[in-house]
Amino acid sequence: MSTEQYLPLVALVALPILGGLLVSLLPKGNPTLPKQVALVISLLTLALGVVVGLAFDPSAADRFQLGASWDWIPAWGVSFALGVDGISLVLILMTAILVPVCILGGWADADATAGSPRGYFAWILVLEGLVLGVFAATDVFLFYVLFEAMLIPMYFLIGRYGGAQRQYAAVKFFLYSLAGGLLMLAALIGLWVVSGDQLGAGTFDYAALVGLDIPVETQKWLFLGFFIAFAIKAPLWPLHTWLPDAASEAPPSSSVLLVGVLDKVGTFGMLRLCLPLFPDASKYFTPVIIVLSIVGIVYGALLAIGQTDLKRLIAYTSISHFGFIALGIFAMTSQGQSGATLYMVNHGFSIAALFLIVGFMATRRGSRMVADFGGVQKVAPVLAGAFLVAGLSSLALPGLSSFVSEFLVLAGTFTRYPVAAVVATLGIVLAALYILLMYQRTMTGPVRPGVEGMPDLRGREVLAIAPVLAIILALGFFPQVALDIINPSVDQTMTAVGSTDPAPVVAEGK
Repeated sequence: MSTEQYLPLVALVALPILGGLLVSLLPKGNPTLPKQVALVISLLTLALGVVVGLAFDPSAADRFQLGASWDWIPAWGVSFALGVDGISLVLILMTAILVPVCILGGWADADATAGSPRGYFAWILVLEGLVLGVFAATDVFLFYVLFEAMLIPMYFLIGRYGGAQRQYAAVKFFLYSLAGGLLMLAALIGLWVVSGDQLGAGTFDYAALVGLDIPVETQKWLFLGFFIAFAIKAPLWPLHTWLPDAASEAPPSSSVLLVGVLDKVGTFGMLRLCLPLFPDASKYFTPVIIVLSIVGIVYGALLAIGQTDLKRLIAYTSISHFGFIALGIFAMTSQGQSGATLYMVNHGFSIAALFLIVGFMATRRGSRMVADFGGVQKVAPVLAGAFLVAGLSSLALPGLSSFVSEFLVLAGTFTRYPVAAVVATLGIVLAALYILLMYQRTMTGPVRPGVEGMPDLRGREVLAIAPVLAIILALGFFPQVALDIINPSVDQTMTAVGSTDPAPVVAEGK
C-alpha cells in the first residue's frame, strides 16, 4: 500500500459499481424505484467527481495526482493503482456529468422493451464505474482488465434493451472489441517481458514503463497490438463498421454512453499509452494514421449525408469526428493534442444532445426515419431549438464548444502536415451539409402527417438536456477553463514522446 491514499478517487470508481449491484437487488414491484436510486447514485458520483476536480492542481510538477495504490498480484508487478492528470480528469468529469443526464433522458428506455428497468439502470451504473476506472488507472494491467470488462454491460444494454436488430448489433460490437482486446493482451504480455529484461522484474506500472529503451522493431509490434484495439474502440476507419449498427440499435441513452463516453477510451488510450510507451513506433506509423484519419473524416461525413435513419446519421458523423481526434493526437503538436483532448469532451456533450433529442422525437413519432418528420419546429419549438443548438455544435459553429477544439486540431496539424489539414477542412464543409440538411428535412417545412400532435419537451426532458446545452455554450465562450487543465498534461506527453512543436516560419524581409 502506498503511504498516501486519496480515497475520494477510489470511491468515485467504486460507488457506481456498488450502486449498480444495489439497483439490481431492488424489489421488482416498483419500476420507478430503480430509476430513482440510479439517479441519486449517479449524482453522488458526480459530486465525488467535483471533489476530485477541485483537489487537482494543474500546476503541480507531478503528472499524476490524488493517487491510491494497493498491491494486487505482486508476482506479476500488478497493482490496483489510480491517479489523475489533466487529460483523464476532463474525461472523468464529462462521464460523471453525462450519466445522470442519460438516466433522466432515458427514463423510459427500458419500459419500451421486455427487459427489466432494474437491469437496465444497474448496467448503466456498472459501466460508469468501469469507464471511470479506465480513465484513472495508472497500472497498465488494471487498464486492460477494465477496458475488457466494459464490454459486458454495454453488450447487455444493446442486446437486451435495443431495437429489432439488437442481438446482431450486440454480438458484432462484442466480437470486434474482443478481437482488439486479444491483440492488446498479446502486446501487454510482450511489454511485461521487455520490462522484466530491462528492470530485473516485470511491471505494469505506467511511470516505470514510460522511458524504457525498447528496440524500435519491438516497439512497432507492441504499438500495433495496442493501437488496433484502440482504433476498433474509437472507432477509426476502416475498423468502424460495428458502430452504426450498435449506435442505431441501442436505446438512445445507451447510444450516448456508447459513442459519447465508451468510445473515448479508444482515443484516450492512443494518447495515454501508444504515444508515451512506444514513441519511436508512434512516429513511424504516424503518416499511415494521418491518412486513415483523413479518410475517416471525409468518409464518415459523406455517408452521414446519405442516411435516412436519424440515429445512423449521427453515428456516421461520429466516425468523422473521431477522425479529427486521431488527427490531432498524431499531429504530434501541443495544439493538436490539446485540441484532440478537448474535442473528446466537446463531442461527448454534442453527441449526447443529438442522440437524446432524436430519442425524444422517435418516441413521439414512433419512427427514426428522416422522411417521417417535417415541420417539427411549428409544433415543438423548444425541441427544435435544442436540436438546432446541438447540431450547430456538432458542425463546430463559432461560439459553441466544438469550434475551439476543431480549430486547435486543424491549426496543430497544419504546422506539421499542411496538406492533411487542408483536406480535413473538407470535413467541416460536409458537416455543415449533413447537419443543416437533417435540420431542414425534419424541423422546417409543412407539418407532416403524424407530427401534428407532437408534444414539446416535457419537464424531465428539459432537465436532462438543459445542462448539456449550457455546457456546450459555456465551453464555446470559455474553453480556457478546460485547456488550463489539459495543457500541462499534453506538454508532459509531448516530452515523453520526445516531440516538440515546429518552429514558426518567419519570412525574410525583402
